[in-house]
Amino acid sequence: MTFLQELGLSFVPLFVATDAVGTLPFILALTQNMTEAERVRTIRYATITGLGLGLAFIAIGKGVFLFLGVRMADFLIAGGLLLLILAVRHLLTGRMVDIEPGRGEIVGVVPLGTPLVVGPAVLTTLLLLVNRYSLWVVLPSFVLNLVIAYLILSRANWIANLLREGGVRATSQIASLLLAAIAVMLIRQGVVEVLGM
Repeated sequence: MTFLQELGLSFVPLFVATDAVGTLPFILALTQNMTEAERVRTIRYATITGLGLGLAFIAIGKGVFLFLGVRMADFLIAGGLLLLILAVRHLLTGRMVDIEPGRGEIVGVVPLGTPLVVGPAVLTTLLLLVNRYSLWVVLPSFVLNLVIAYLILSRANWIANLLREGGVRATSQIASLLLAAIAVMLIRQGVVEVLGM
């Protein structure tokens, strides 16, 4: 198989796992009270966090998990619980997190950087791909996916202007319901894996 074929075969599952388009409503919900500059900075932090986490996971993820006795199922459950808490909080209060002005880097790291941009699905996919393809195939695929995610997510302002305030609120509430469902799915997958079903 050629390098380009392997690159394509590693790019597609990472693209699906990253799901930048599906993350847009959550970006809008989390950054709805930010200025444009704060939103762009937050998305930059999220992308950098995702890159750092993904690279660290490629390098030492499997070893650290083995050393600590943490299984991927544990990671799925923890990520799912975090997302579920955020979704329920947003549905009840209209806010996922309370962000002080100028402190977008906090939300850019968690929950945007992880588990939304690079979460259990991306990390699991990275582990599987590194076991199947060369590191020099998986790394460019991962970085290219993050560049695409950044380009899509950085257009959140344009989408917010298109939807206007009411549309953004409605979209963010629907996104919170979807996020809760995704969270339950991650928890369920983790529990099923732990129970060996």
